[in-house]
Amino acid sequence: MSAGVLSPDWASAFHAVPRSAFLPDLMWPFDMSTGRSTAVNKADDPAGWLRYADSDAPIVTQWDDGKHSGTEPGQVSTSSASMPSVVFSMLRDLDVRVGHRVLEIGTGTGWNAALLAHRLGAENVVTVEVDAAVAAAARASLDRFGTPVRVVHGDGLQGCPDAAPYDRIIATCGLRSIPFSWVRQCRSHGIIVAPWGTHYDNGDAVARLIVAADGRSASGTFTGPVEFMKLRAQRLPPMVHTDYVPGSVADGDESSTTITEAQFVAGRFSPQRFALSLLVRDCRHVVAEKEDGARPVWFYGLTDRSWACVQFRDGAPARVWQSGPRRLWDEAEAAYRWWEEEGRPGFDRFGLTVDRHGERIWLDAPDNPVPARAGWP
Repeated sequence: MSAGVLSPDWASAFHAVPRSAFLPDLMWPFDMSTGRSTAVNKADDPAGWLRYADSDAPIVTQWDDGKHSGTEPGQVSTSSASMPSVVFSMLRDLDVRVGHRVLEIGTGTGWNAALLAHRLGAENVVTVEVDAAVAAAARASLDRFGTPVRVVHGDGLQGCPDAAPYDRIIATCGLRSIPFSWVRQCRSHGIIVAPWGTHYDNGDAVARLIVAADGRSASGTFTGPVEFMKLRAQRLPPMVHTDYVPGSVADGDESSTTITEAQFVAGRFSPQRFALSLLVRDCRHVVAEKEDGARPVWFYGLTDRSWACVQFRDGAPARVWQSGPRRLWDEAEAAYRWWEEEGRPGFDRFGLTVDRHGERIWLDAPDNPVPARAGWP
């Protein structure tokens, strides 16, 4: 586990509640560097299974909402056991204390709930899981381990109002909008920790929100990048390229840009990419593989059929094609310039406020909102 992630107050839980006790015999460890999952069966390779169980790697435990069968990976991973380093980083952000009651959204294997129960007592933890089979398996694992946490099969967006109020709420799935119902179910000065992002890409950042004294809002900054399976109700359907570009990019309006590939194509967990995701809303962004010195980057509008493509090529200016009511590359370029002008802010300078009217993204302070998309060219 990464140094500094496991805080002293969580060390005993880490040793007393092994992740291996909550994993199925057939699982698919995920390789972050290759983006691939490989099946490992406990019956066939017990040593390898335990090695992966104890590793700091995410492990897929369900594919295709349970419709998958066999040992080969499915199409879409839909439940998993997160990297221990991510789990304990988020638990550190949650800052639980003796006597606290916690609501967890996204039970998964049940390991995270068991860790919380070790610190707080099983009676003080409620966890909600949307998938009936996943919920049943987690409930069985928790009971078998001696931590009979209440597992609710239901929609996590609704929280669990009949057991509210809670001192802490934590989500273990990626959100594209944090519901105000969670704020209502959390005590004044309580903490909500949730991976949050936009549909720009699959990346998330951990929002750590503190509920206001009057309970009418929750606000806070982001603590760092993560990537979680998305809340099922907020998943983005697969993008079909030909729905946007039935012919050739040459059908779009052509221009160029002075922004280089090195400047624009940042890493998947970079603050630059997160910043652009906040400003270029209602848009999906896809970075293609580089071939023969060329790398296209695509943008697809989510409210209409606007699209854009910028093609970076070694040793030549980047070419741009755009089509539709929105000039998506113009928006992306303006967002990149804004990020540079603001001093290239990192995750911790951005913040989120949630109230009954919705969400507001801000930079440095709640009264300094990030510009809305309507403000770009």
